[in-house]
Amino acid sequence: MAAARYKALVDALASDIRTGRLTPGTRLPTHRALAAREGVAVVTATRVYAELDAMGLVSREQGRGTFVRDRAAPPGQGADQRTVAADAVDLTFNHPSLPRQTGLLRAALRDIAVSGDLEALLRYQPHRGRPQDRASIARHLRRRGITADADRVLIVGGAQHGLAVTAMALLGPGDVVAVDALTYPGFKVLAHTLRLDPEPVPATADGMDLDALERLCAARPVRALYTMPTLHNPLGSVMPEADRVRLAAIARRYGVLLIEDASYAFLVENPPPPMVERAPERTVHVSGLSKSVATGLRVGHVLAPPDLVPALERAIRATTWNTPALTTTLACRWLDDGTVDALEARKRADARERQALAATELAGLPLVAHPASYFTWLPLPDSARADRLAATLARHRVSVTTAEPFSTSARTPQAIRLALGSAEPDVLRTALRTVRRLALEDAFA
Repeated sequence: MAAARYKALVDALASDIRTGRLTPGTRLPTHRALAAREGVAVVTATRVYAELDAMGLVSREQGRGTFVRDRAAPPGQGADQRTVAADAVDLTFNHPSLPRQTGLLRAALRDIAVSGDLEALLRYQPHRGRPQDRASIARHLRRRGITADADRVLIVGGAQHGLAVTAMALLGPGDVVAVDALTYPGFKVLAHTLRLDPEPVPATADGMDLDALERLCAARPVRALYTMPTLHNPLGSVMPEADRVRLAAIARRYGVLLIEDASYAFLVENPPPPMVERAPERTVHVSGLSKSVATGLRVGHVLAPPDLVPALERAIRATTWNTPALTTTLACRWLDDGTVDALEARKRADARERQALAATELAGLPLVAHPASYFTWLPLPDSARADRLAATLARHRVSVTTAEPFSTSARTPQAIRLALGSAEPDVLRTALRTVRRLALEDAFA
């Protein structure tokens, strides 16, 4: 009888959430209050909320209670990415979060509410950001060893927006853009949308094959190169200093614009200087706070040569006018007071722990990864089918990504990418064990 009552409560609350009778953000009764209202034991109420949490319908915040989850955009969902089932472990998308981040947000919003000119945050802002905010980002970049001043900084709505305005402002239909044979899917979407001509360049263990790049530049009019020299996504490579010097020389010799994506670079301690230091006159350096702070904080930056700033500013105006002043203010406060630096340090440690966990649980598989990365790449034998393995894993409630979204070549390799930054460690451990077992049974049998 107790089991039937428990299931009935789960079904009733799930129905109320799915039909909208309980709206996103609604605080649900405490365990004790639910038990008293429904005439069940407190332990039964706890089981009800645990099951709703496992179904992805509620979120539980320690010390605050249980809330109806906003399911409009489940983790990993996008125009070109399938929705991850609510009861599956999401290894497709990284949205790394740390304990107490919501508390930091709540405190920061309170501070903003009682200080400064709030009216100013409701007005239009300069397209590339207010001078004081651009100065905050320039200081942050200088702490990373990048020569930056506020006049070269433009504030954008996240790194993806930064890449979009760069491509819109500086490239045109038919322009040849060199890209890694395996590259960030967001840039693939941009290239397709803007009708660019992406040319894949194979990789070595250290990053892009520069011999192949030079042959391409000699054969075709390469207008730009999109590159992730520090912590490549999805392979995790870090380009050595000597290769960066050579890449700068190739770019100068052939008049190539360098678009440097540094979204994951914060995870690497003491990396070689970025390309914007090696070739500042022709490098557009793009990054944001989505990975280092929170995916919902859509604040990023573009650091560009002075002569390119006006065109980039026009592209910002054309796409969004300006990044919202409230989120920009919040981000710049955290840049200035050390919050971002502290979160980055903690996430570097977190990524290393997760990568070590992956190495242990996937022992015996041919992993390709950086020790501080939030993802790992699993190449499969040529005889295997990555889509079949992904489908098998999905039936076992583990969602992974094949190489297809990352591939720019005619022949897509058989491989899967595992995003390690979203699941809780215990859940991740179990999911990785499932990946290893099924990969050995299916792809490596």
